[in-house]
Amino acid sequence: MARRFLLALMLCSVAARSQDARSQAGSDQLSVPQPKELITNNFDSSLGLADSQTAAPTSPSPGSVERPAQALPFSASATDRQIEALQLRVRKAPRDYSGYDGLGAAFFQKARETGDITYYDLAEQTLKTSLDLVPQDFRAADPLVHMSLVYMGEHRFSEVVAYTQKAIALGSGNLAAFAVEGDAYTDMGDYDQASVAYNTVQTLGEAISSPLGLSYMLDSRKAYLSFLRGDSPEAIRLMNTALVAGLQTDVPRENLAWLYFELGERYWQAGDLADAERSYGAGIRADPNHYRSLAGLAKVRAAEGRLEESVQLYQRSLAIIPFPPYVAELGDLYKKMGKPDEAQQDYDLVEYIAHLSQLNRVLANRELALFYADHEIKLADALQLARNELVVRHDVYTWDTLAWVLYKNGQIQESLAAMKKALSLNTSDPLLLFHAGMIYHSLGQDPDSVQFLSRALKTNPHFHVFYADLASRTLDEIALSRNRDLRSSNVPN
Repeated sequence: MARRFLLALMLCSVAARSQDARSQAGSDQLSVPQPKELITNNFDSSLGLADSQTAAPTSPSPGSVERPAQALPFSASATDRQIEALQLRVRKAPRDYSGYDGLGAAFFQKARETGDITYYDLAEQTLKTSLDLVPQDFRAADPLVHMSLVYMGEHRFSEVVAYTQKAIALGSGNLAAFAVEGDAYTDMGDYDQASVAYNTVQTLGEAISSPLGLSYMLDSRKAYLSFLRGDSPEAIRLMNTALVAGLQTDVPRENLAWLYFELGERYWQAGDLADAERSYGAGIRADPNHYRSLAGLAKVRAAEGRLEESVQLYQRSLAIIPFPPYVAELGDLYKKMGKPDEAQQDYDLVEYIAHLSQLNRVLANRELALFYADHEIKLADALQLARNELVVRHDVYTWDTLAWVLYKNGQIQESLAAMKKALSLNTSDPLLLFHAGMIYHSLGQDPDSVQFLSRALKTNPHFHVFYADLASRTLDEIALSRNRDLRSSNVPN
């Protein structure tokens, strides 16, 4: 466990949520090449524990951009080689805006691959140099969109919208600008605006892009909106078309793995464990370092009762990037297995990662609030974190987080108001449905509670390592209470 703490310190990261991954499809359409080959870590025999070490970087200056020093026990990746080549290019041509643009994009890609948020700073400062140098015409569109991707990764959604709209106003026809604008609106909860942006991608793309390229860029985004709006079959269909496009256009392996992971998530949330397993497994085959797919498969193994295999998969995932929700899931798994010491170590690690840096404290608001609420600790802090997140975005998952934290704080009426906003799109996520069912139960509105808890279990009987059982027990308690009331009403006076 000490080794995992060390890894968290070295990475200094909270990996960004699914929206950052959704942005990757747009970034691949930009003019700067985007090699996505992840660093291949050396793994301990069966658990896949990484041995990589990443030191803190020096701050870049406009004429000389340095990346973090690394002790690499493995060959440099394609992105490393691209960074080195572009560093040489800007040293030779310090007024070359496109060189800085490419270098900034490569630093951003490196942040995605390693989870090291210091690369976000490098990307931002390098892209600022590009924007200082570039003529203020259509040529500025690419660095503006690249900067918007950096801000997307940092959850600076209003700035994402501002930069993409600047790029759009230049009239370059940059499809990625509209796509990333839609991503920001999606994360902020402005779903109608997101649809407008994606529809623009569709209309323009039909005129200037290949059908496969357009499908790869757009269908995964539309799939997520379909899922949020309660249409899981359509979401699954669109993810499959995005996958077909990705396979036929020979996309980099990280991109392909992400598509498989997202498809697995849609199957998991629909309760289809077999197809979820196949999708997560395909993601791992596409990219053995895809930490999300590893954690997805771990989730399936836990649902199947194969707990030791689940632990090993989680450990492999966390050795690549210690993403706090997955750390918490491993802790919950240990708790279920009767290993409280191991569980507590992982619970401590969640907080440790979340407080490593100022950016982590921004990125981890929602995850940490849910973690505190789920484990009934620091509930006042959880409420403040949830309210802070609501300032940044008001999507259904932020409303759900606030609702659950309010419920755990005993503010039940307020939690119901927030929960109704979380359910406004009829999202078929069993965890949201469970939260709603428990809130209604606490208010004594058991018919509504039964409806939501039953839907949660019908959607996926294994949706959570603890909460699926709690949903079943609560339904049993409601049924027993109802039967007692019926018997009592039939007793003659």
